[in-house]
Amino acid sequence: MTGTRRSRSFLLSAALTRAGLVALRAKAPGGAARWARKNHAGRTVMLYAGPAAAYGTALAAARVHPGAGLAVLAAGACGAYDDAAGDHRRGFREHLGALRGGEVTSGAVKLFGISGAALVAGALLRERPLDRLLAGVVVAGAAHCVNLVDVRPGRALGAVLALGAPGLLRGGRGGELAAVAMGGAAAVLREDIGERTMLGDTGAHALGAALGAAVVAGNGRAGLLAHAVAFVAAAVNGDRVTGWARSL
Repeated sequence: MTGTRRSRSFLLSAALTRAGLVALRAKAPGGAARWARKNHAGRTVMLYAGPAAAYGTALAAARVHPGAGLAVLAAGACGAYDDAAGDHRRGFREHLGALRGGEVTSGAVKLFGISGAALVAGALLRERPLDRLLAGVVVAGAAHCVNLVDVRPGRALGAVLALGAPGLLRGGRGGELAAVAMGGAAAVLREDIGERTMLGDTGAHALGAALGAAVVAGNGRAGLLAHAVAFVAAAVNGDRVTGWARSL
């Protein structure tokens, strides 16, 4: 029965994500030009994969647990705002520096928005205060880390598939949410690698949040603590993580 639930979660997430991608291709709000971006190689790609993945994984995750669905939806929404209104600043330090100067950047909105939603999701997913705090760090950290490696076609999606695979070995909600994250990633992998579309912050943060929710649902306090430390370390060494992802 557990394996059947994981399979259904994977297929549902993949189907919803794929449906979103097809719908955006058919009629993109505001016209196709609004969704066009230049990738790392200077090629024009479309941002369709991001909203599609956020939509598909949020709905499929909410079916497993409302808190997980909230985390994915909020992370995707904050990422979408950054995709639409993002500026040249990179890294927490630059965005927080601008905030101290009275300027609210899209990165600051993303940082505080995802962190706040992650804490709320953690409170819904766990019962004890410390576990709720650690859960919030894990969800927000996972969202940020997947975005850090989204620097080349297939990097972020490959990370989601690789990191989500061990979660499939777990029973219960943890395994189902890992399947949700992997289903959303698999649905847009071909187009992402083929440089026809890209995740953007929308998709990377949403899929990362789904992974984080899977970790929260499938681990005890020791596991939460270990993952929280790892994600914080990755955030602190963000430039190194991004450089490593580029070199793969």
